[in-house]
Amino acid sequence: MNKEEFLSGFVAIVGPTNVGKSTLLNNLLGSKISIVTPKPQTTRNRIVGVYHGKNFQIIFVDTPGIHDYVKTLLNKSMIDTAFSAMKDVDLILLMIDAQHPDDPEVERIIEKLEELGKPTILVINKIDLIRKQDLLPMIDKLKDLYPFDAIVPISALKNDGLDRLIDEIKKHLKPGPMFYPEDMKTDQPLEFVIAEIIREKIFFFTKQEIPYSSAVEVEFVQKDPEKDMIIISAKIYVETNSQKKIIIGKGGRMIKKIGQAAREELEFLFGKKVYLDLFVRVQKNWTKDENVLRKLGYRV
Repeated sequence: MNKEEFLSGFVAIVGPTNVGKSTLLNNLLGSKISIVTPKPQTTRNRIVGVYHGKNFQIIFVDTPGIHDYVKTLLNKSMIDTAFSAMKDVDLILLMIDAQHPDDPEVERIIEKLEELGKPTILVINKIDLIRKQDLLPMIDKLKDLYPFDAIVPISALKNDGLDRLIDEIKKHLKPGPMFYPEDMKTDQPLEFVIAEIIREKIFFFTKQEIPYSSAVEVEFVQKDPEKDMIIISAKIYVETNSQKKIIIGKGGRMIKKIGQAAREELEFLFGKKVYLDLFVRVQKNWTKDENVLRKLGYRV
């Protein structure tokens, strides 16, 4: 191979909910590209992260977790986004949780893999949470599910096995262009990143249906050169008045907590002071409303 030959390729990270896809993407890139919470179904959109290596570039596509709970258009949008991403890439990483290797959604994903016939690496995540002696029998069983090109055990959280994973991915890259500049780690617009950070805090601080019934839209982002500050206004959508009351909290405590946590992370991101104005709007049944979903950037 010519020393100057540049390799590149697109890689989708797919799997059931809560297996650690976003954690893997963030730790591979050394930067927070995709939000992470302990709750399932956190990722809702197709999120691109760019890994820059010496003479190669990997464009990762993080996808929503595949689940069988299709109650709303939002759920359908998430699953369609994940399956669509699988069609448009050169390689698929099927990620599973080592604690739940028999997740029924894995079979559903494998059916899609058989239909597409794409090169696929099985990534067994969270190996730090199982006994070492259980890993080899698990791999032996899983290898019969599908003709995987490789099976790579990792702990995304502990950065264990990620170098080997990159080495396996590199085997599937082909001579091609540098799709993104070297200083670019994601193709997401700034407003999307801000909205996701705010939504992450809603997931952390609220319970039950609230995280899944909320969405965030950034109204505007303005720079104030005199105060060396960034001013952000964002709207939180919920479906009912009772959800609005919970988001705001007694005496405005919850919205203040969400705003403060989001502001602190945004200040770290921007390296300067941020003024964040949040307000809550009731949009009845927005998770089932095609027009609102489109407005919020979901695929419907």
